[in-house]
Amino acid sequence: MGQIIPEFTLNDGMKLPVVGLGTYTLRGSEGVQSIVNAIRSGYRLLDSAYNYENEGTVGEAVRRSAVPREELIIASKLPGRYHTYDKAVKAIQESLYRAQLDYYDLYLIHWPNPIQGHYAEAWQALIDAKRWGLVRSIGVSNFLPDHLDRLVKETGVTPSVNQIELHPFFNQAEQRKYHEEHGIITESWSPLAHGNDVLNHETIRQIAERHGKSVSQIILRWHYQLGAVSIPKSASAARQLENLSIFDFALDEGGMGRISGLTRPDGRLRNQDPAVYEEF
Repeated sequence: MGQIIPEFTLNDGMKLPVVGLGTYTLRGSEGVQSIVNAIRSGYRLLDSAYNYENEGTVGEAVRRSAVPREELIIASKLPGRYHTYDKAVKAIQESLYRAQLDYYDLYLIHWPNPIQGHYAEAWQALIDAKRWGLVRSIGVSNFLPDHLDRLVKETGVTPSVNQIELHPFFNQAEQRKYHEEHGIITESWSPLAHGNDVLNHETIRQIAERHGKSVSQIILRWHYQLGAVSIPKSASAARQLENLSIFDFALDEGGMGRISGLTRPDGRLRNQDPAVYEEF
C-alpha cells in the first residue's frame, strides 16, 4: 500500500502531488522496475523528458503497474530543437508514441532557448495540444520572468508549472515570488543538489538530527514548506520510500530560515543560466 501524498492545485484545476519521481537516467528493464517500485511505494507523479530518452521506459512502467493510468500524473518535456510550431506539434506526438500513451498529464517546454527565440511558438503548440486532448496541463521549465511575461502577452495563457533549479544552495526566492504572484506552481529539479556537498552540510545535518530524519528528508520537507513540488531521482526502492516519508513532521521558522540562508549567488550546479543557456 503506497503512501498518500498531498497535492497542490494548478491554475487550470489539475492537482499535482507535492513529491514526484525524477526519472533522468532510468532506462531499460532496470529503469522500468525502479519506476514500478516507486509507483508501488506511492509515487503518482513521474517526470520525464524527450531528451532523457526514457519516455518508453516510463510508459512501460505505467503499463506494468497495478495502479490505474488515470491515477498517475505523467510528465514530459519538449526539447529546444523542436521549438518552431510544426516541429513542436510533431515532437509532442512522438513523445506519446514513444511512451505508448494516449495523453500526457503535464507537458513542459524544457528550456526557453532565448537566443533562438522560438519559445512562444512552442508554447502555442502546447496550447493547441491541450485543446486537442494530447495533454491535460501545460507548463515550462527554466523560464525567467521575462520569458513568462512574453508567453502571457502573446497568447493570454499562463503556464501551470515552471520547473526550475531549486535546492538549498540556490533557493530562487525572487523567482518563487514571481510564481506565487502569477499563480504558477514551482517545481524543483535537482532538489537535493547532486552529490555529497549538500548531504554532508553541517547545518542541515544538525536539523536532521534534531528531527530524527535523514538530510534528504529535511531538504524535501523544506521544498514542501516553500510551496514547491520536488522530483528527487532515485533507483533505490528504500531511498524512494525514504524520500516520501516527510509528512509526519514540520520544520519551524528557524529551521526553514537556516536552510534558505545557505543559498549562494553562484549556486547553480552547472552554470546553466536560462538567460543565455541553449538546450537542443
